[in-house]
Amino acid sequence: MLPFTYSIRNLMRTPSRTVQLVVGAFMVVLLVISASAFNRGMDRSLVNCGSPDNVILLTAGSESSAERSQIAAGTPSVVSAGIRGIKTVLGRESVSREIHYMGYFKDRNKVEYNAFFRGVDSSALLVHRKVALLEGTFPGTNEIMVGRLTWRRLGMQPEDLKVGETLMFEGHPFRISGIFAALGTAFESEIWMDLNDLMTFTRRTTVSCIVMTLDGATFDDVDLFCKQRLDLELSAVHEPDYYRKLSAFYTPIRVMTWLTACLIASGAIFGGLNTMYAAYVSRKRELATLQAVGFSRAPLLISMLQEALLVNLAGALMAICAALLLLDGLSISFSTGMFTMVFDGFTAVLSPIVGALLAIVGIMAPAWNCLKPQLISALRS
Repeated sequence: MLPFTYSIRNLMRTPSRTVQLVVGAFMVVLLVISASAFNRGMDRSLVNCGSPDNVILLTAGSESSAERSQIAAGTPSVVSAGIRGIKTVLGRESVSREIHYMGYFKDRNKVEYNAFFRGVDSSALLVHRKVALLEGTFPGTNEIMVGRLTWRRLGMQPEDLKVGETLMFEGHPFRISGIFAALGTAFESEIWMDLNDLMTFTRRTTVSCIVMTLDGATFDDVDLFCKQRLDLELSAVHEPDYYRKLSAFYTPIRVMTWLTACLIASGAIFGGLNTMYAAYVSRKRELATLQAVGFSRAPLLISMLQEALLVNLAGALMAICAALLLLDGLSISFSTGMFTMVFDGFTAVLSPIVGALLAIVGIMAPAWNCLKPQLISALRS
């Protein structure tokens, strides 16, 4: 077996070529990390919005979109009375009437923006337990509360949506009363306002959905209630399932992300293969000499693999560091919200695996070319 130092010395013989290989591996792994962080962030943003104890009631036939759902304003009280086992906090049932609305508002400079509005009352904090006020107060009449990433989602400046600023919605001024966070979920790019205000200014007499937190009751109990009360025309959806279906809507985007990363990475891979092939072809006689003095092909192949692993794992390590500095927590805007790229344990483990696969794939062709020929012909090459 050749000593490990032999592989290290070979890398130091041509520093410029080694740097090229490391940079190539760095680019490939960074692209894969970016695609993974993008997809993990989008999944977490949408799927994590749901709580396993929550059930959403929507109009039958509108299970995939709360914005299309219309429930009579008096239905929540009927639901509260008809379902036992709803969680109670300080004497209040965890039942939230909500309106989901895509609308426009204007800032102080009269610039118009399209945003997602959620009409709620204070009960919303009982069912959406990931939401926490960072600054200010919950919105009252003629007030709104904005998510901490709303300004980035809309392409604004942070000071444009600070507490105390006034926005125009449907021709009426609304004061920003607070800023909230929601553990990196899609809520953080929304605007929340008083339910009655949103009903008034959008001329609605219905709500979009009813969100409730169960404590004792099960989803089947709620589903049975909806099927028994056909007059209410309700359909029950487990909240995590609702956001999971919403996340599935963006599957083509995630597929395109991976496809783009793979296509760009393939170009870098072929460039790296060309460089690696040239590096080992020039050492063909050297490897043949080692065979002549008694080393078999297996130790030589292992030594070549060690060199490739050192180069590609170094590139993978650099890619991990770059991702932690540049990608982790980076906010990305999409059509209905905002999410942050996530560099988690899965992505961290994926990086060295990709680096190792690059090494194995990259060394096969040069190894075959250098070690397959007969010893005599290799020595004469």
